[in-house]
Amino acid sequence: MLKKKITLLLLPVVLFSCTSGDLTETPETPSTNAVVYKMPEESAPHEGTWLQWPHEYQYGVTYRNRLDATWVAMTKELVQSEKVHIIAYDNAEQQRIVRLLNTAGVSLNNVNFKLYPTDDFWVRDNGPIYVKDNNGQLFIQDWGFNGWGNKAAYNNCNAIPSKIAADTNIPKINLNTAMINEGGSVEIDGNGVLMACKSSILNTNRNPGMTQQQAEAIFTKNLGVTKFIWLNGKAGLDITDMHIDGFARFANSSTIITMNSNDLAYWQVPDGDIDKLYSATGKNGSAYQFVKIPLTKNEVVTTYGKNVGRASYINYYIANNRVLVPNYNDPNDAVANQMIQQLYPDKKVVGIDCRNLFANGGMVHCVTQQQPK
Repeated sequence: MLKKKITLLLLPVVLFSCTSGDLTETPETPSTNAVVYKMPEESAPHEGTWLQWPHEYQYGVTYRNRLDATWVAMTKELVQSEKVHIIAYDNAEQQRIVRLLNTAGVSLNNVNFKLYPTDDFWVRDNGPIYVKDNNGQLFIQDWGFNGWGNKAAYNNCNAIPSKIAADTNIPKINLNTAMINEGGSVEIDGNGVLMACKSSILNTNRNPGMTQQQAEAIFTKNLGVTKFIWLNGKAGLDITDMHIDGFARFANSSTIITMNSNDLAYWQVPDGDIDKLYSATGKNGSAYQFVKIPLTKNEVVTTYGKNVGRASYINYYIANNRVLVPNYNDPNDAVANQMIQQLYPDKKVVGIDCRNLFANGGMVHCVTQQQPK
């Protein structure tokens, strides 16, 4: 993602101590060179989707009100696909959200609420990462989250995976001391390959002193990946230091969905990274197929009149029978939706208006998190 809006809050890193029943890993753990857990790819069957609903308590009522419609639209589609686990700040927020959904005619039969304070709504980055062991048992991984390198408030959001694990009785793997890692930083192809930008992982504001070899060992053990496509990325460009999921994703185990070189350059992806991306190969050295989705034709203007530049369609979300694609009231919405529909013929592609969300720097994938069956 490419988060442009930010209120700078330089806060100390908060690391949660291991509680009874937690499994704690550290970079020094000698067995990190073996696969212990595997993260199912996004297109694997879901039990549900997690959303953190926007609220007024961090950035104000206007901020919240400009975003509600996007969350209502996502929920309306997702309840027809799977369970929707909505994290509301408190009971008053839950009641407000219920009113919004009722007004929009959204059935609450598939909606489940959890009341947890949050700093913001980027659940992809701070939320639980679900993995399975070799016996198929489900675990929640609680990776460290420090507000994209101490750039925003994060104490509430960093606690979310631990709270979900406790409430749902799913065993937790505590990785807070192992690595700061946001979900939007990594893409996996479902066949043992991980794609990421070094700028958002091997960065002194996340993991000072960590080597690429150490990071790979941690990812191998905890996500089940054995091959790595590392792009350099560009630190300091945006709050995330260039997350991969804004411009390159695995559509499936053999296909990378991205943009053409001119659009990647507009996204400020370094030239060397564009070459590395286009020459990437899979686990056995096989070439990936590439689907290149254009950026918006025009610069995006929010519902309140702010010009936020051209936007990406790559940051979509794959649900059980839906694919939620960011749309921007742009002529290329239809082009992107059709191209993505061809990749998922058994699912319904639905455009989600992300004009106001993109003004805060993210799109659909950034604000969703899957829970596998």
